[in-house]
Amino acid sequence: MALRHLAAAAVSLAVAGAVCAAESRGPVTNLPLPRYVSMKAAKGNVRRGPSLTHKIDWVFKRRGMPLEITAEYGHWRRVQDRDGAGGWVHYALLSGVRTVLVEEDMLTVHARPDARAPVSAAFELGVVARLGECGSEWCEISAGGYSGWAPKKKLWGVAPDELRE
Repeated sequence: MALRHLAAAAVSLAVAGAVCAAESRGPVTNLPLPRYVSMKAAKGNVRRGPSLTHKIDWVFKRRGMPLEITAEYGHWRRVQDRDGAGGWVHYALLSGVRTVLVEEDMLTVHARPDARAPVSAAFELGVVARLGECGSEWCEISAGGYSGWAPKKKLWGVAPDELRE
């Protein structure tokens, strides 16, 4: 039994090393690594390695939560949340729909990507918002029926140099 766990750990380390050694594209999807996605499911097991035989370390319980994919192996994606917590999740639990986490309490969003523009709404710290268009410094976000433009640096789930139309 212990030998089987050692072998599984060795395979997991080899997979992680091989995936990390890859350039900036995933070996399975050929999509950029790292990249952001969101939780499709309301509940998702996070495992120590890329298979059902690996131990579940914890469970993500927030549909729409933004996650960063850092590696791929078969049907598995290694992800991490805003705090760096993560592990391996089956790809079926993830969505390409982009969301962000608001990182400032009562973050004001504006009618245009301009701090002088009228305020559309204020979002509380930790709100998960749908990500829309992004320029170099501002992103359009929406949540709870409200939308507006927020400074990109106050959002987690979008790369600083990322542009979106």
